[in-house]
Amino acid sequence: MYPNTFTNGPVSYLLRKQKALMCLTILLITCNCLFAQIKPLATDTIVPGQGARKQQLKEIKETKKKLLTDSVNEPPKSPLIDTTIQNKYGDLLNDDPKYNLKYPIWKPAVEVVGINAFTWSLDRFILNQDFSHIGPTTWKYNIQQGWEWDSDRFGINFIGHPYTGSMYFNAARSQGYNYVQSIPFAIGGSLMWEYFGENTRPSYNDVINTPLNGAFLGEIFYRLSSNILDDRTTGGERVFREIAAGLVDPVRGLNRLLQGKSFRKTTKEVYQKEPLNITMFTGVHKINVDNKTVFGKGPTEMLYNLQLDYGNPFEERYRKPFDFFRLRTEFSFGSGRKLLDNLTGYGILIGDNTHWGKLSMLYGAFQYDDYWDNKTFELGALGFGGGVFTKYPISKAINVYTNAHFALVPLAGYSTRFGPDTSQVRDYTYNNGMEAKVESTINFGKYASASLVYYYFLLHTTVGAAGINHMSILKPRITVQIIKNVNLGFEHFIYYDDRYLKGLPGIHSVRTEQKIFVSLFLEDPQRKGRYN
Repeated sequence: MYPNTFTNGPVSYLLRKQKALMCLTILLITCNCLFAQIKPLATDTIVPGQGARKQQLKEIKETKKKLLTDSVNEPPKSPLIDTTIQNKYGDLLNDDPKYNLKYPIWKPAVEVVGINAFTWSLDRFILNQDFSHIGPTTWKYNIQQGWEWDSDRFGINFIGHPYTGSMYFNAARSQGYNYVQSIPFAIGGSLMWEYFGENTRPSYNDVINTPLNGAFLGEIFYRLSSNILDDRTTGGERVFREIAAGLVDPVRGLNRLLQGKSFRKTTKEVYQKEPLNITMFTGVHKINVDNKTVFGKGPTEMLYNLQLDYGNPFEERYRKPFDFFRLRTEFSFGSGRKLLDNLTGYGILIGDNTHWGKLSMLYGAFQYDDYWDNKTFELGALGFGGGVFTKYPISKAINVYTNAHFALVPLAGYSTRFGPDTSQVRDYTYNNGMEAKVESTINFGKYASASLVYYYFLLHTTVGAAGINHMSILKPRITVQIIKNVNLGFEHFIYYDDRYLKGLPGIHSVRTEQKIFVSLFLEDPQRKGRYN
């Protein structure tokens, strides 16, 4: 929890905002260096005395491209690949335990304490926030008075706290602990902060959102930083990789310095890597303010959208948490103080693949994260459920991709019937419920695509005006190629809101937005085709 007022005026506000957006800015800075490196075939090892390391790495990459790339968008399996330790692209299925030791439990535990101490010091001595004035009296009060639902701003609760949770998580993840083993450290860090890091009572929403969405972001940051790192490189390239990986995952970057990994030289790949595609959009965003208006009056903003697609959902293999994920984030600039328009994503927890004729399928359990904060509404939702991904080739160049999801939502924040405001107090309710999503895309080679996305949320208010909320988003989109990997696109956004509050008449609204954008598709050399 954080206080409801800013004691240092606009300076304090900007610093607080910076906390919430830090992880997203990092992604923008480093997105161009995230491609998986081409490594672990039997020929992936650098041999001392047989040429410069840089030249050997170049030859390894070229050899792998020739072995694994063909003309039908699916690389064949090379006989050089050991499928017990490598995926179909020749990358490691797990971090090499010889080079990624599991450190004693006290080390990540101490680091979690250090993260909280650093955060508190910033709040106390730089921002001088009221809530940071703590001591034995406030600790006793928190323990005796028990739990509450806090009144923090929407962005703090649904972006700021999960980012802090990702740091707790990566204190363990970057010291040899796997995804599941790292979650207790995020829980412990959250509990410690709730009781001892501030003078306000511990809150239910924080102890749910901080560790669970923190694990979601933390594992994504860990995976992306692994795709950047390459301990076989030297010189300026090595320095750049270490800095970029540290920006994406600061806790891991610090631990690499302390562990000496930032300076070690290996002769082979030692990190799990998966193919990664990056799509960037930039353009104009028309926001219509009139109810039930398609093209009405309203502000026009600039937009920037980043989408990361990690892993191939149609590769037949054993699935671990986040071997396959998608993360989208969009920024809007030009009117108002809201910059981060939305952040959405999903990551696989466990799953399997199958084939029915030409139809390829992945099914499994997923974690979902939804964050929408714009002039129309605020929605933050944490979800767990099942998903199915399919690919059907109509011809060699035309493919249809579809994914469908159903999930339970244990915690959500949703703006009231009056809509979001700019005050510094909570302007949303706490909810639970369910969500469903369907996304379908048909790709005409690389020349054009048409897609339809539909999200639906059924939310029951637990804290706030009692009632049931039905919220849905419909997004048709088309894109046409301009030049290689550059497309022109149009998206129509329709937001439906139906509220049935106890003792009040129903509220029904429809609002729309339009986006015209240019997109740049950066395809991983190993991952030919848009798999989802």
